[in-house]
Amino acid sequence: MNDDLQRFIDELRTRVSIADVVGAKVKLTKKGREYQGLCPFHNEKTPSFTVNEAKGFYHCFGCGAHGDIVKFEMEANGLPFLDALQKLAHQAGLTMPQFSKKDKEEAEAKKSSYEIMEQACAFFERALKMPEGAEGLNYFQVKRGLSKETIQKFRLGFAPNNNALLAHLKAQNIELQELKELGLIAIPEDTTRRPHDFFRNRVMIPITNKQGKIIAFGGRVMEKIEPKYLNSPDTPIFNKRRNLYNLDKAREAAYKEKKLIICEGYMDVIALDSYGFPYAVAPLGTALTEEQIMEAWKVCPEPTLCLDGDMPGIKAAMRAVDRVLPILKPGYSLKFLFLPDNQDPDEYLKARGAENFAVLLSKTRPLIDILWQKYTEHEDASTPEKKALIEKTLLEETAKIADSVVRCYYTGEIKNRIYHTYKKAAWQNAQPAPIAPRPTPQPTTNAEQAPIPAYTPAPQYKKNTYAPKKFRQPLNHAFSSSPVALTQSLDNENDKNLRFILAAECLYPELIDDYEEQIFLDDFKNPALRDLQTALADTYHDSQTPMSSEDIISALKATPQAPTLKSLWELDMLKEQNPFINDLRTKIDVLLLDNKRTLMEEKIKTLTAELCQNFTTETYNTLAELKKERDELLKTLDKPEE
Repeated sequence: MNDDLQRFIDELRTRVSIADVVGAKVKLTKKGREYQGLCPFHNEKTPSFTVNEAKGFYHCFGCGAHGDIVKFEMEANGLPFLDALQKLAHQAGLTMPQFSKKDKEEAEAKKSSYEIMEQACAFFERALKMPEGAEGLNYFQVKRGLSKETIQKFRLGFAPNNNALLAHLKAQNIELQELKELGLIAIPEDTTRRPHDFFRNRVMIPITNKQGKIIAFGGRVMEKIEPKYLNSPDTPIFNKRRNLYNLDKAREAAYKEKKLIICEGYMDVIALDSYGFPYAVAPLGTALTEEQIMEAWKVCPEPTLCLDGDMPGIKAAMRAVDRVLPILKPGYSLKFLFLPDNQDPDEYLKARGAENFAVLLSKTRPLIDILWQKYTEHEDASTPEKKALIEKTLLEETAKIADSVVRCYYTGEIKNRIYHTYKKAAWQNAQPAPIAPRPTPQPTTNAEQAPIPAYTPAPQYKKNTYAPKKFRQPLNHAFSSSPVALTQSLDNENDKNLRFILAAECLYPELIDDYEEQIFLDDFKNPALRDLQTALADTYHDSQTPMSSEDIISALKATPQAPTLKSLWELDMLKEQNPFINDLRTKIDVLLLDNKRTLMEEKIKTLTAELCQNFTTETYNTLAELKKERDELLKTLDKPEE
């Protein structure tokens, strides 16, 4: 980034209030020195999203989102970098600086591409209303039952069969090569044949990016020929694996309703919108990809994959299981909805109405059910060896989950189902809980899902109480210990580290200034400890005079965080040891480095799993660089203390 651009961004940060920028999207409440609200990047009921006006950044303790005003405009409003700068510059009353020639050329090229796609979209819209578009209009209005308002909202159109688009755009002095690059025309390799429109005699559905700009098209054929749907090829402004149809329109409704439906096709999305379900999206001519799942997660942590109840729908669900399993993380997954009678959403809504669909939407199936269905339905389990094969296969699948916590729970659930389904001998030395009787089948209703998959989840059982009890061993924070000795706890490592740091801050409040922001940015997720850190910092900064250790502890005892403070036995330990403050700084630095190492290891596992599924040079290089950073960090941790 050149110096002029960096200075301009710094000026924006000075002039524009981050609370005002975020407040335009999120309802914020003042809390101490910060603002708090519900995170716009993931679905939550309890606020974990904070804005620090003094330091100019936002942070979510739930999903880890963090950044400044520029990043917020890009992430929350889906703006490209330059567009975000332009919006903030207008708000601040500043003029954008001049960029390099390369920057300008790239920006102008994209702008030109968007303008050409907009012209093509307007052409298709006009053609739908012309005599040659009568068949297409009849398809939308009569066969699909769409209103004029819906046709206008989704900017539906028609591509004639006479190369009219090519002639129209050539008249605008647009180069043929540029039209080919955007997927609007085809230029045959046989030079005796002339260029022609890529889409011909099809109803047209424009595809937009998150900013609402036209980036591609989907065309449905009017004749009984294949392919029924034809989509734009990948272009400089369109990647079918990364985009979701209708995400720009569905995003706000999905945030509000905390729901997102992923359908199989464009017309399913449009039908759902016209029946009052505006939070629907669809892949773009491909099976659901990892990139699309992660885009959906930015809007809703558990989107519902809505599929036809026929065999193609079941296969699509199984493919989705394969894609999502390695990238699962706490709180983020997929739910599944299979429509009955092999119907798609449009057919179901016309036959049974929106109310019945809403009932179906409340009876989705979790990912674990579909995973179980995939490897147990129609499988021969008549012998111990075949049962063992089923278990081996399922456990191999759960081993693909990169996140260790999610993987642990999936493994436990699979073992539980194996035992209760196949009456396997207990894998632990205890009597299993009695098997509850299967529920009596209920009469079907119009709103009942298709009976696929047929698995009924096993009843929930209490955690085993027969395991030997592990008693907490006292933490050894002795200053002569190595970093290894600092991890002798049965607690979560992050929790243990944060407990020690909080105790040190209570003993020496001046440490709050040194470490507050780093603790704020690190992945400490224990809500009680996190709240104590916030209360500690607020109490310290809100005081008009310097506070002693006794003062700050006394003040904290009057806050809702008093019980957490009382449980902080490390504080009594430090009081007894009465260490020098610089010794504490050294130990806190080690703990924070150790925490950083843990996060790096988790990221390395995730990237390794990603490479196993889909090798790319970019991911490989990222993984190599991360391992190099990890090794350097380990060298730092292994250095003997002076």
